[in-house]
Amino acid sequence: MGKSLKEMMEKLPADRREAVEARAASLIAEEMSLRDLRKAMKQTQSSIARKLDIGQEGVSRIEQRADLLLSTARSYVEALGGELELVARFPGRGSVVISHVSELSGKPVSEPKKQKGGPSRSKRVSA
Repeated sequence: MGKSLKEMMEKLPADRREAVEARAASLIAEEMSLRDLRKAMKQTQSSIARKLDIGQEGVSRIEQRADLLLSTARSYVEALGGELELVARFPGRGSVVISHVSELSGKPVSEPKKQKGGPSRSKRVSA
């Protein structure tokens, strides 16, 4: 039977084990969801909502989306106090920062619009 990662790590010298753990933490930190990023910055959905001038439920929807407008991502990151950069990487060329893609016209991000013709979530009460 094979050895577990824990067993392999325990056999490493302390300095090598620390280096491996530090690199693993660095790799994990390089990729985060918006939700993870917000939590790492010790922010709540409500605090981000106030900064974006939307409701808390709008922030929740933004965090759950797999496909965001760059302007929405930029506003969200700026609400956290950061700056969004779009970088393209090519084999044999290196990284290229793409400029002017996510610039906004100064308008805050708005909550996603409800789709027309879909079922209503509110219940109507007849008198």
